[in-house]
Amino acid sequence: MSERGSGAPPRDATDQGAHAAANAASAVGAAGAAPAPAPALRPQALMLTFCALYMLDRCHAVYSGSLIEVLGRVGVGEHTARSTLSRMSARGLLERHRSGKRVYFALTDQAVAVLQEGGRRLGRVVNREWDGAWTLLGFSLPESRRADRHLLRSRLAWAGFGPLQSGLWIAPHPVDVTELLAGLDVVDHVKAFRAHTLPPTVIDEMINDAWDLERIGAGYRAFLDRWAAAGTEAGGGDPLSELLLMSAEWLLLIRQDPRLPLRHLPPDWPAVPAERMFLARRATLMERARPVVDALLDRLPLDH
Repeated sequence: MSERGSGAPPRDATDQGAHAAANAASAVGAAGAAPAPAPALRPQALMLTFCALYMLDRCHAVYSGSLIEVLGRVGVGEHTARSTLSRMSARGLLERHRSGKRVYFALTDQAVAVLQEGGRRLGRVVNREWDGAWTLLGFSLPESRRADRHLLRSRLAWAGFGPLQSGLWIAPHPVDVTELLAGLDVVDHVKAFRAHTLPPTVIDEMINDAWDLERIGAGYRAFLDRWAAAGTEAGGGDPLSELLLMSAEWLLLIRQDPRLPLRHLPPDWPAVPAERMFLARRATLMERARPVVDALLDRLPLDH
């Protein structure tokens, strides 16, 4: 879920909202052992998470005051919440509808596409059915084009590639390279392939060379520690806020995971229990949050 674009509010307002959300997330697992520090969740990420859960069908627009209250439940102040809605509208993620003096928001086609892509990845973190094929992308850019090289590397990392050696990146899944390179003036400097490894290549070693498994695994272990600490007593708090915080954190976490083949990862790979816990806990929280959402939201039916 992208947060790029123009029209951003002042950084201090955005950061205050992110820190407030992080504090709220840390408090979720306060019972028992102290959870690991929660990542800072930006208000837009929390709002997009809510939209993915409750606005994706586009049958209704939701009153701005309701959305501000939703963000308030996860520690985001009113000023920052209003700025977030305005910024998302300016970026083409939300569209305004009026009924009397009230302003309602609905998702745009662009936002729906972004959220549907995130939804497809939500429960497919663990790669159990790998076909053995890799996407390889090689490039060579002169030093005078350092900025383009940096942008390309950033895009590659975002798409799940890892650097195998200088100028050669690999990903364990099919990649739409044309889409990946869109807007970058590097096409003449790039070669891409789909391939399988041959001896003497040792895939486990290659994965360790190209990706920081310790960092990726640490993210899942921290997620498990934080949310398992809340146990089945998560109902003692607000199920909607817990659902948003957990789901937004999970999406942030899996965006940094290239979905490496499970059979080539350590036997105790923490993404497996983390995915299992997330899906079960999400189902429970969604059921418990339903009456909260129904009471909270002022919806405006839309004609399509």
